[in-house]
Amino acid sequence: MAAAGKKKLPVKSKTKAKSASKPASRAKALPKAKTVLKAAKPGKPAAPPRPPATRRPAAKAAAAAPVQAHPVSPLAPKAIRDLPPMAGVRLGAVAAGIRYAGRTDLLCAVFSPHTQAAGVFTRSKTRSAPIDWCRANLARPGERKGEARLLIVNSGNANAFTGAGGIEAVRRTAEAGAAAIGCDPEDVFVASTGVIGEPLPWNRIVAKLDEAIEDASAGGWLAAAKAIMTTDTFPKLATATAKIGEATVRINGIAKGSGMIAPDMATMLAYVVTDATLPAAVLQELLAEGVETSFNAITVDSDTSTSDTLMLFATGRGARHEPVAKASDKRLADFRLRLNAVLQDLALQVVRDGEGASKQVAIEVTGAENDAAAKRIALSIANSPLVKTAIAGEDANWGRIVMAVGKSGEAADRDRLAISFGPYRVAHQGLRDPKYDEAKVSAYMKREEIDIGVDIGLGKGRAKVWTCDLTDGYIRINGAYRS
Repeated sequence: MAAAGKKKLPVKSKTKAKSASKPASRAKALPKAKTVLKAAKPGKPAAPPRPPATRRPAAKAAAAAPVQAHPVSPLAPKAIRDLPPMAGVRLGAVAAGIRYAGRTDLLCAVFSPHTQAAGVFTRSKTRSAPIDWCRANLARPGERKGEARLLIVNSGNANAFTGAGGIEAVRRTAEAGAAAIGCDPEDVFVASTGVIGEPLPWNRIVAKLDEAIEDASAGGWLAAAKAIMTTDTFPKLATATAKIGEATVRINGIAKGSGMIAPDMATMLAYVVTDATLPAAVLQELLAEGVETSFNAITVDSDTSTSDTLMLFATGRGARHEPVAKASDKRLADFRLRLNAVLQDLALQVVRDGEGASKQVAIEVTGAENDAAAKRIALSIANSPLVKTAIAGEDANWGRIVMAVGKSGEAADRDRLAISFGPYRVAHQGLRDPKYDEAKVSAYMKREEIDIGVDIGLGKGRAKVWTCDLTDGYIRINGAYRS
């Protein structure tokens, strides 16, 4: 939350997602976000053979399933527009028939030479094969510079719990992409999202790579965001401009996520690109910092995906600025602020598209023993089915908040606890607040955006997280996910 009197910077959010939530109390206020290629070079890997069967139209693919239609989230942006083109990256999206018939499900992002890459990934012990590939390809002192030339993402199949076949699918995909643009396979990053446990039909991806790459354009952001959707009901995009010294650079980002969302790094797929000239080590530090108040501060259903990926790329093709070698460089102050705004914008869009969600909920805990304790308490509240269903029913049931605080395992004193819904304090010093007004609080609970404040009364620790309510829509969507 911004300190009183501080001026918030303007933000350009291309999704125009409504959000009354303020940024985390201890952090600065965030601005709201807003051709045929040359053949493979000699010595580069050749594309693997493509079985004739993979060339059939995607709509006729035997494994394709009809798209599961879900109502668009009531919290979706009123207007969704494409992002501005960015120097150094082109995006292409095609239908490969991975799982769904008749919709784009393959994204290729082609980067200029020497584009720098950083990433944070799920800490799940059952992570997908693409996670290991991407981690291995990030910068390592004395081994890898952390450069990226191509990003390949498919939806419909997570390539998780797929054994040796899943590893082979990633390798085949990366080698084919490398041959298509003339780079090393290690400069190709691969990701998959969708159903877990099904073999990935990598040959369908390989068969469509040339088309996706040749059709790629600098203005293909909206199509790219749509291509990586699964149960999402709207594409998620955000953009901002930032100053590095006297130079103005751009930051564009897309994300997907709706269910299986819980903070343990990033909880979905998200890709952010800047045209600034920044080394991989600087990007990595900025990303690790920014994820804590964005994707690591959201939860939909407390479940962490096997495929969580958040990557940041710097093409170095924008306005020239003085070299930056450290993330602590003061010239990065505005860039850091704007980057964090884009990350938070995308993260909140994921919450607003939570499966079956009808309300966005911000939970701010203060007065805990320390910040870590405050976050655990906030997540205990945010992940409680009882709290979330009460909010869905527009019931300010603070008893369920009390329950969630008590079960968190963190220090708490019931006689010091204070709970608020929006501007209305409902409980204080272990009792219902004497000024509690049922009519006013009930009217507040009908809003699309609900703020819950909890003061533990023990220390200076504070944290803020975001979630959504829990409705029968979540059951309907997940009950039919593999159907």
